[in-house]
Amino acid sequence: MLGAMDGEKFRNLSGGVNQRGVRDHNERLILSILQHQGGMPGRDLALRTGLSAPTVSTILRELENEGVLIRGEPTRGKVGKPSIPMHLNPDGVLAVGLKIGRRSADLLLLDFTGAVREQVKIAYDYPLPETVFTFLSDGLRRLKQGLPEKARSRLCGIGIAVPFELWKWDDVMGAPTELVRSWKDVDFVAEVARFSDLAVFVVNDATAACRAEHMYGRGGEFRDFAYFYIGSFIGGGIVMNNSVVEGNQGNAGALGSMRTTGPMGESRQLIDVASLHLLEARLVQAGLDAQVLWQQPADWTGIARYVDPWIGETAQELAKAALSICSVVDFEAIVIDGAFPAAVREELVERVRRYLVNQDARGLIMPQIETGSIGGNARAIGAASTPIFSQFFLNMNSGLSAL
Repeated sequence: MLGAMDGEKFRNLSGGVNQRGVRDHNERLILSILQHQGGMPGRDLALRTGLSAPTVSTILRELENEGVLIRGEPTRGKVGKPSIPMHLNPDGVLAVGLKIGRRSADLLLLDFTGAVREQVKIAYDYPLPETVFTFLSDGLRRLKQGLPEKARSRLCGIGIAVPFELWKWDDVMGAPTELVRSWKDVDFVAEVARFSDLAVFVVNDATAACRAEHMYGRGGEFRDFAYFYIGSFIGGGIVMNNSVVEGNQGNAGALGSMRTTGPMGESRQLIDVASLHLLEARLVQAGLDAQVLWQQPADWTGIARYVDPWIGETAQELAKAALSICSVVDFEAIVIDGAFPAAVREELVERVRRYLVNQDARGLIMPQIETGSIGGNARAIGAASTPIFSQFFLNMNSGLSAL
């Protein structure tokens, strides 16, 4: 939840205007505040947006008629009429999210408040287009069959979270090059159009995870933050001015590609030294079943002797990367999450904090190092939230550029 001053961020950065010709902007502004702060009455929304009370009243009435908003229970103050808060209607907007991962794909149905209604999963040795799109087609049919007819009409799109340039990851996937390279010329929109007329939104998987944290996790606590998500490969995202930054070509926050140095002084990328595939390789080398890393619910207690050194090495790399990031943008916080148990996440963050104390931080302001809150489902949730965000909420960075 945002504090009292946080509502002012919306007003100061993207204050509403009363002309009907730009009502769509005002709708997004109101919906964004309700999404971040929770339900509130029209008079409070008018104060936070700078819109006139009649304008807010008209927008709320229309959104309620459309089923996007619902009324809460009236609350009576000391004087005057009871106040009726307006809330996002969980059933008002639905979206589907697909996460394409190295070892599995997840498909879920998300409602307007960020709750997962249903989820299906498939495991594979490595992702191939035919396998993934068949899973999406079958899974989408299953998700829709479980919905009433009216709810199906509330589906606003399909978000697909996929690693950037997936076709280049054959070496770390352990997959035949020619099969993985088949992703290079895939047209996601055209493939989905074969079996669905829903709008398709393709997003970098780490950016999707960052959006999930921003919208449904700790995003309301920080105006600007950098985000690490550690799965098979580490990736990242950035939030500035209360909005996820996607970048010119959708690859902003490619933190896994940050430069680092190997044990022999060789140039490496963060993805080579701070990813779960390194822990997976150690388990395989020790003759253990690495599937324990991907099972749900996650329980890594039996492999603690291998997890602990991985945490230590990863924390050192993240501490260095955190300062490098903050030398470019003065972020309030670095948020760390991943596909691992909550206890591992807590220990990793604590180690990063300790390593930061010994880093050369001349000329820099130390960022807060914080745990993420979404966990292993962040990429799929972020994928599903992408069509919702794109069609109903306000992008503060775009709002600034338009002023």
